[in-house]
Amino acid sequence: MIIEESMKDWLDIAEVDVAVVGAGPSGLTAAYYLSRAGLKSVVFERRLSFGGGIGGGGMLYHKIVVESSANEILREMGCRLEKITENLYVLDNVDMIAKLASAAIDAGAKIMLGVTVEDVVFRDEERTRITGVVVPWTAVTMSGLHVDPIGVKARAVVDCTGHPAEVLSIAARKIPRLNLEIRGEKSMWASESERLVVEKTGEVCEGLWAAGMAVSAIYSTPRMGPIFGGMILSGRKVLEMIISKLKGRNA
Repeated sequence: MIIEESMKDWLDIAEVDVAVVGAGPSGLTAAYYLSRAGLKSVVFERRLSFGGGIGGGGMLYHKIVVESSANEILREMGCRLEKITENLYVLDNVDMIAKLASAAIDAGAKIMLGVTVEDVVFRDEERTRITGVVVPWTAVTMSGLHVDPIGVKARAVVDCTGHPAEVLSIAARKIPRLNLEIRGEKSMWASESERLVVEKTGEVCEGLWAAGMAVSAIYSTPRMGPIFGGMILSGRKVLEMIISKLKGRNA
């Protein structure tokens, strides 16, 4: 029964509208809004848990900070926030992790844990276009075994892997004609980072998008520390941009 029901899910996600890589704050937010908008989406997370950097809070303290606008998204998902200043709110990290994941799942997103994205699928037409991801089990990659992975077709791929920008790094290394350079994030400047991570969220090359801290890695914006509002807003913005792009493609 376990194998049969699992295979039904894998057959269902063999082709999706959007493949989100990374079940951190931006990835879960994107999955929530993507699914609410009626787009078929899957989230691949290499670990056996979700939340990304949320769980560590600030230096392992269990409170995290978000700013105005992001607080409205989190309240929509059922999070309990406390207003500290005119524009800043705090909440428990576990509350945010649980509510983000629950909201995405309830909206219809499929979250697959223990799955690593080790490559992308691309096509060269008028210009190079990313058309999917290549996935093995994380346990296989950790064991060092050579096992051929499988491909998942997607109309859009979103790198929400955080600081490493894992998908963007793969594309930059293996498809030189894309002319991508992963310059890495700068040192901390919280307010500027929060602004830029949202401002620069978007399509990096045809079919491949960046959200959350992956944006900082490719555009070399500052880091922000345990402030998660920008990543939440980035996750929502990438949904809005993908919908606009896909609708335009279908017109």
